[in-house]
Amino acid sequence: MAYCDRCDRYFKHMTALRQHESNSSSHNICDDCDIDFSTWVGLKEHYVQSPNHAYCQYCDLRFSYDEDLEEHYDDEHSYCGKCSKLFKNEYGLHEHCRQSPSHHYCALCKRDFLSESNLDSHRRSSIHMPKAFKCPGARCNEAFVSRSAVVLHLESGGCVSGADRAAVNRYVREYDRQNIITDPSRMLTGPGGAPRDEIVYSANDNAWNGYAYECYLCHQMASTLRALNQHLTSPKHQEKVYICPLPSCRTRFTTLSALLQHIESEKCGVSRFKVVQNTLNDLLKMKTLTNISRRYPTTFFQQRNISLRSEAWPPPTPPFLNHTRS
Repeated sequence: MAYCDRCDRYFKHMTALRQHESNSSSHNICDDCDIDFSTWVGLKEHYVQSPNHAYCQYCDLRFSYDEDLEEHYDDEHSYCGKCSKLFKNEYGLHEHCRQSPSHHYCALCKRDFLSESNLDSHRRSSIHMPKAFKCPGARCNEAFVSRSAVVLHLESGGCVSGADRAAVNRYVREYDRQNIITDPSRMLTGPGGAPRDEIVYSANDNAWNGYAYECYLCHQMASTLRALNQHLTSPKHQEKVYICPLPSCRTRFTTLSALLQHIESEKCGVSRFKVVQNTLNDLLKMKTLTNISRRYPTTFFQQRNISLRSEAWPPPTPPFLNHTRS
């Protein structure tokens, strides 16, 4: 005989008892934990609170893994994975993200960002900002949301005027005579104030070290020779000629666009000073850029070809070859 204590009933055998427990509302059994609850509410609370169960109380569904439960929450419910909170509807989730200090949330776009800086960049993008800054380059009708975006456009070489980073640097050198945003000790000038050649490096197949193309200057690896040469022609290895004008900051940058991004971010507060605002406003007018490719030609580069032999890696000094002026 088999006996049920809770119901005070006898059964002929254990199979009959198990069938009784399965069918009776007085028995609510968690098979995984082998616990019998007297009510369904008790069993449900167990599913919700126990770390052994991945359970959705809204759908009365159990999952094998927590990852499956979270995926279900994302697909079927209004769920905040960062805070592990479930909301009744999308509006509740939206209000939570908008008000919570744990979130970097754009309420207009209903997008959550990984950091405050990412959110700030998003708010300064063309999604939220008008393209109020026109490119001063000849025959260029492009407009951008910030000064830094204008200068980055010019530095990239993508402007129809023919401007590039070298031309921008030369323009700033001639314009910023009081060295408000430039460091005179690092400007591209030689003896007597004459222009000094800016070095542009390039690599050939000998930069292969056996498993990657290696930059001799900083030892960064690249999977292709083209990628290495893109790295070498970037501002990475150029002089940091630009400097934040705030005495308590004085952070240095290799490009004008990087300095402008720093100023626009308001990290150090230098943008509040009138002299800085006036300098940037006048600088970005760039009236002399109407024929930038002619006035500021890029032929002042000194080309250096880095030929690195893998069998003698690394060489004691860089064997710069083919010293030519383009």
